[in-house]
Amino acid sequence: MKSKATHNFHLPLPRETYRRLRELSKRRAMPATKLARDVINQWLEQQEKDERDRQIETYAQAVAGTDADIDETLEAASVEHLMETEKE
Repeated sequence: MKSKATHNFHLPLPRETYRRLRELSKRRAMPATKLARDVINQWLEQQEKDERDRQIETYAQAVAGTDADIDETLEAASVEHLMETEKE
């Protein structure tokens, strides 16, 4: 369950950024603070995804060609399955 507790964060914005945020909030009939919160949350989620992707890539490079590398039989079966799925 997510906590509903909030913390205030003072974020000075350049005039043009502030203007664009206010205009968008008016067009969407959404408070600027909610819009900013949503955008920040989306950005944070993307950063976390990007970091996981980097970690997976680093691991894959580190184990390439070792016993921990992908099983060739499993890889071939996966490719075959994907090709059959695309035909359907």
